[in-house]
Amino acid sequence: MSGIRHGLDLDQSNAGVSGTSRDMGNRSANPRQVQADDQSSGYLSRVPIIISGGTARRALEACERELIQYKAMERRLRDALAEREARLRRKDELIRRQELLKRESDHRLLNDLQMTISLLSLQSRGATNAEAASQLAVAANRVAMIARIHHRLNSYGGVQTIEFRKFLEDFGLDFSAMVSSHERPEQVVVEGIEINLPVATAIPLGFIASELITNAAKYGKSRITIRLEPDPEYGYALSVSNDGPALPEGFDPGASAGLGMRIIQSFVRQIDGALRSGRGDDGEGARFTVRFR
Repeated sequence: MSGIRHGLDLDQSNAGVSGTSRDMGNRSANPRQVQADDQSSGYLSRVPIIISGGTARRALEACERELIQYKAMERRLRDALAEREARLRRKDELIRRQELLKRESDHRLLNDLQMTISLLSLQSRGATNAEAASQLAVAANRVAMIARIHHRLNSYGGVQTIEFRKFLEDFGLDFSAMVSSHERPEQVVVEGIEINLPVATAIPLGFIASELITNAAKYGKSRITIRLEPDPEYGYALSVSNDGPALPEGFDPGASAGLGMRIIQSFVRQIDGALRSGRGDDGEGARFTVRFR
């Protein structure tokens, strides 16, 4: 009996193994069924889900299309970058040429101004009429002042702003050295604040200061005061005063027919400023003030 029972146990065991093998074979044939059966039996299968060939091809084709788009975008970016670099090179070359032309133009202008000064001086010394000689000498001095200002402003070498009080102090020293004599020493005093002005404002304002200082020296005695100060309406104010006779009542600088005042008015309009005139602090002398931004 024990032998018969043992034989039955082996048969049942083999049957179980065969059934399990068939079951696993069926699950291998259907991976989705494997996961479902395993979940129903209470444990998670480690057998991966096999992706069909059609799905893999579609995913690969999508990746290839995306890669092609990225490469096309990269080419466009490289072309745009190359075009931008070419434009920058052309711009740099244009700036270099403009700077070269500007230096050449400045050099020729200074030469022409110097020639004009020499011709006016020769005509002044050779004139037989005293009034004509005086006017020619005044014209020569005016051109000389323009040349000095032009040379000084261009000596800053392409800066964007100019320390204008320092410029006025240096200009005052040059002016004093040029017009002073033993009989009449000229003193130019600069007072007020230090401001940095953009070149577009400093250059016209420098020519305005030159004309105002020339007029102050012409009608004053020996002292010229230049003042830079804040202005509540415009921002800044430049004034030039002397110690000569006071201006007449009702004097209007805009109505003046003199060349110097017309030059001043032209530069004042260029910087969108305003010109006014009056007397000095003590009621003596003349004062001209340019208000600007």
